[in-house]
This record gives sequence, structure tokens and C-alpha cells, in this order.
Amino acid sequence: MEICANSLQSALHAESGGAHRIELCSELGVGGITPSYGLLKKIKEYIKIPVHVLIRPRSGDFSYSDYEFQIMKEDIALCVKLGFDGIVSGVLQKNLEVDWERTEELLNAAGSLKFTFHRAFDWVPSPVTTFSKLQNIGVSTVLTSGQAKTAPLGMSLLLELNKNSEACTIMPGSGIRDTNAVLFKKAGFKAIHLSATHFIENSDAVPPLTMNSSDFLIENRVAITNFDMVRNIIKSVK
Repeated sequence: MEICANSLQSALHAESGGAHRIELCSELGVGGITPSYGLLKKIKEYIKIPVHVLIRPRSGDFSYSDYEFQIMKEDIALCVKLGFDGIVSGVLQKNLEVDWERTEELLNAAGSLKFTFHRAFDWVPSPVTTFSKLQNIGVSTVLTSGQAKTAPLGMSLLLELNKNSEACTIMPGSGIRDTNAVLFKKAGFKAIHLSATHFIENSDAVPPLTMNSSDFLIENRVAITNFDMVRNIIKSVK
């Protein structure tokens, strides 16, 4: 059982509850992004079970600029230096096929760390063929819902992929909880992935306005500072 932990407290609860491994990330609401340096340091200080770190520089899609890709490689280098057990990542082209060149570059950067290809897999147009190639290039695990909203709904594809699994583990994730986890054990999967989260109130008062924006949650669009707008505003105030 791999727990997707979004904080040190979550990781501590996962470990004490008996989880076998942690995927460490931040911001579960957008599918996770790379955790901060401070969180990485504290996880190494407090957590003893294996930890795999999500390498995803932003929310949205999985096609990255050259700058973003450089950041991903820097983050992997840090994970190697700090002694983590694995990374979780992946890159797609704009047509949603796997960007094989960049994915292999990340694999090589990870060195001896285990490599999980994350749920970007659930967007690829040919999952069976893609899984075969990911397995061949040395990916150790593929995290997938079976290209469905939840893993229970994607069971048919998950079973087909698992049947073809040899060196690479198919790890179902999304919508797995205490009420259905045993179904995946009975179906022959070797691993499952879940966050096991619940929500607690963290403020005594209801905030007077929201800081969240749905404009930032459109997955094929990325928010970028607009050069012309910055220049025009500077001109206007000067």
C-alpha cells in the first residue's frame, strides 16, 4: 500500500498506520506537485519507510517547457542527493503520446532510484502499447486508474495491463479506500495507491473570500505572466 502524502503529518500517519511506502507531494487538489525542499528535508528526518517523490513542477498538463524540464531534472538531482528511494514522474507530448526522449532522460537522471510513471498514463491514446514500452525502458511502476475516473471503474483495463506486467508493476490508484481495497488484492494486483485523506477544520472562522480560482484548473491551459501586460502597466504607472 502506497500512501500519497501531502505533508509531514500525513506521512507520519501513513507510516504509523502501516503503509509500506509513501508518494510525497504537495497540493492533492490539482493532482500533486513537487514538494518543497523543507518538506523533503523533514521527511528524511522523520520517516523510515521508503519514500518516492513526485516530480511535477506545476499543475495542468504534462507537456513541459525547456525551463520546466530543467527544473524537473534539478529536483531529481536533489532527491538523489538526499537519498530518497524513488521518483514519480513522466512527460507527454502535446498530442498526449509519451515524450519518450524526455521520459528516458528523467529515468537516467534518477539513476538507481525506482521510477514510477504517474497518472499522465491515463491520458495516453494506446495504453497497452505504451505500457509495454514503459516496461521495456526500465520504468518500475505505472500508476493508473485504468483510464477511468476511478480505479474500480477502470478495472477492465487494469486487469489487461496487469496480465502483461513482468518487470513493471501496475499500481491502481484513484477512488481506492477501505471499502474496496481488498478487491484489488483478490484481483491479483501487487500494489495499490491512495491518499486516505479526511478533512479537518483548520481555522476558527469562515474566511470572508476565497483564494481559489477555477481559471487555474483547466488542464490543457497553463498560466503564464503576460509580457505585454507587464510592460503596459509599467508604462501606465510611470
